[in-house]
Amino acid sequence: MSARELRASVTLASIFALRMLGVFLILPVFAVHARGMPGGGDAALVGIALGIYGLTQGILQIPMGAASDRYGRKRVIVAGLAVFALGSFIAAAAANMLWVIIGRALQGTGAISAAVTALVADSTRDEHRTKAMALVGASIGLTFAFSLVAAPVLYAAIGMNGIFAMTGLLAVAGIAAVVWVVPQAPAKIATGESAHWREVLFDRQLLRLNAGIFTLHAVQMAMFVVIPVLLVELGLPLPLHWHVYLPAVLASFVLMMPPIMVAERMGRMRLLLLAAGALMVAAQLGLRWLAPSVAALGLWLVVFFIAFNILEASFPSLTSRLAPSSARGLALGIYNTTQAIGLAIGAGVGGWLAKHHGSGSVFLFAALAMALWFAVALGLREVPVRARRSASAVADTAAR
Repeated sequence: MSARELRASVTLASIFALRMLGVFLILPVFAVHARGMPGGGDAALVGIALGIYGLTQGILQIPMGAASDRYGRKRVIVAGLAVFALGSFIAAAAANMLWVIIGRALQGTGAISAAVTALVADSTRDEHRTKAMALVGASIGLTFAFSLVAAPVLYAAIGMNGIFAMTGLLAVAGIAAVVWVVPQAPAKIATGESAHWREVLFDRQLLRLNAGIFTLHAVQMAMFVVIPVLLVELGLPLPLHWHVYLPAVLASFVLMMPPIMVAERMGRMRLLLLAAGALMVAAQLGLRWLAPSVAALGLWLVVFFIAFNILEASFPSLTSRLAPSSARGLALGIYNTTQAIGLAIGAGVGGWLAKHHGSGSVFLFAALAMALWFAVALGLREVPVRARRSASAVADTAAR
C-alpha cells in the first residue's frame, strides 16, 4: 500500500472504531444503570433504548450511501458524525428513558458505515482493497474486545452520562480527522455514467455477497445469545469472559491476514471466500460437539473469528469492486442494510432456538445457514484485480 492509501485506511478505520466504541461501551453496563432512571425498570424500554440505534441505522444506510455518491463521501461522513455527537450529548443529559431513547435514535441516524467503506474503496487500489477493509474490521473487533474490559471501569469513574458525553467528543474528534487527516479520494471516482438503482439491487453477484453478510451476522448474533451462558456454565464468571474473547480476537487477526494477502496477490478471492465459509461451518459443528471446556470453546472461537474476519473484510471489498463506481455508496448502503437485518433476525432466531431447543440447536442452525450460503457462493465468479497503478499514479490522480 502507498503511504496515501495507508493513511486513508488507518484514519478511516480509526474513525469507525471511535464511533463503534461509543456504541459498544454502553452494552455491558446500560441495563444495570437504567434501573436507577425513571422508566428504567421497564425491560421493554431498556430494549428499545439499546435496539433503536440499529433500527435507525438500518433505515438510513441506503439513503446515506446514495447521498455520498451524489454529494461526496466526506460531507456525508461529517454530517453523520455531527448527528451522532448530538445524539450522544442528548443521551448524556437525559433524565429519563424517553430522552435516552431519543438520543440513541439520533446516534443511529448518523449512519455513515456505507460512506466510510465507500471512501476506503475509493482511496485504495483493488489489490490492496481487502487489506484496507480488514483494517476496518480489525478496528471494530478490537474496539468490541476493549469495550468489554473498559466499560465497567469507565462506568465506575465517570458514570453512564460521562460515557455518553465521551462518545460525543470522540465523534467530534472523528470530524476533525475526516476534515484534516483523511486524504481526498481520486477525483475520477466521482465521475462517470450513473447506474440505476435496480441494476445495483438485483445484480446477481452483489446479491450473493449481500446474502453472505446477512448470513454471517445472523450467525454471529445467534451464537452470542448462547456463548456467554455456556462460558458461565463451564465455570467462567461473566466479568472474566474477556479472558476468552480478547485472545481469540487478537489471534484471529494475526492468522487471517496471510491468506487474504495471498488470495489478493494470486487473484483467488472466490476460493478464499469458499474456504472461509467451510471453516465457519466447521467452527459451528465444533462448538456444538467438541467444546467441553473453556479452553476448547476458546479454540473454536479462534476458528470462528478467523473465518468471520476474512469474510467481514472480503465482502465489502468485493462489493466495492463489483458495483458501478458511480453507485458504490448505494451498493454499500444496501450491503450495510442487509447486515443490520441479519443482526436483528439472528438475535431473534438464536433466542427462540435457545429457549425451546437448547444451545446446541443454535450452533446447528448456524452451521446450516452457513452451508446454505456456501451453496449460493458457488455461483460467485472470480473478481479480477484491475490493472495495477503505481503509488505515484494514485497520488497524481488524487492531486488532480
